[in-house]
Amino acid sequence: MTTFTGKAALVIGAGQNIGRRVAQEWARRGARLAVADIDEAGAQQTAAMLRDAGAEAHAIACNVADDASVLACIDAAEQALGPLDILMNNAGILSGGNPQDIPLSEWQRMFDINLFGMVRANNVIVPRMIERGTGHIVNTASFAGFYPFAASRVHYAAAKAGVISMSENLALYLMPLGVKVSCLIPGPVMTTSTAGMKEFSENYVMRAPGSHLFVMSQQETARVLSDGMEAGKILIPTHEEGWDSYREHAADPDAFVAKKNAEYLAGDAGKPGITPEVIASLNE
Repeated sequence: MTTFTGKAALVIGAGQNIGRRVAQEWARRGARLAVADIDEAGAQQTAAMLRDAGAEAHAIACNVADDASVLACIDAAEQALGPLDILMNNAGILSGGNPQDIPLSEWQRMFDINLFGMVRANNVIVPRMIERGTGHIVNTASFAGFYPFAASRVHYAAAKAGVISMSENLALYLMPLGVKVSCLIPGPVMTTSTAGMKEFSENYVMRAPGSHLFVMSQQETARVLSDGMEAGKILIPTHEEGWDSYREHAADPDAFVAKKNAEYLAGDAGKPGITPEVIASLNE
């Protein structure tokens, strides 16, 4: 059996954007889906889209900042589908501002949702998958946690760096027990995640991962993740160029940070390119 055919999969954070597209891609590859989101209407819409395409799909409300809600979500998914073969932790938030303007409460909110939301779900599913000797956990990180550039959202980058480290160390522990772990690391992807996000500074610059990059569609992001899972990869960046920056930073962190500062002071905030086709993909 392949990674997806006939498998029971739960995507938490599937009410829109990348999570919705991942659910669609996994359904195309033969998975049976439960889709969860704090926006229950969004989850219901995703489930309806999947069912219209001929897939089995169930919508569930889930607040990843609440222990009981996460447990109830996973229990409901397993009641509907049977034991979960795949869990994707994709729920997250974004906010921006200069570091001195980010209040402690926002740091706590960022970590509670973007990191501990995954911890809550993993704490439920890991023992179950270990007992069954099989399973696949997917955590969504970001290029912001892959290498340094996100000076305009340090709190977000720190949380996403934690997701990458958690994923690698979980993989180290779970691999001998039959459970796989993958970490999706999105670079610039065409989403609506910046719409209505909290901003804590006026006239700050939203620094991005590199002007040499191009924005990817959500659909292609879902394919990159799914192919990477099929190949057994742990870290799955959306853009292969991300590895170049990752390696350059690892080789000499001081020089890399100095280079990024020089680029910014020269007027290059790292904004990626974008094609009309990718913009149009939002309406597909």
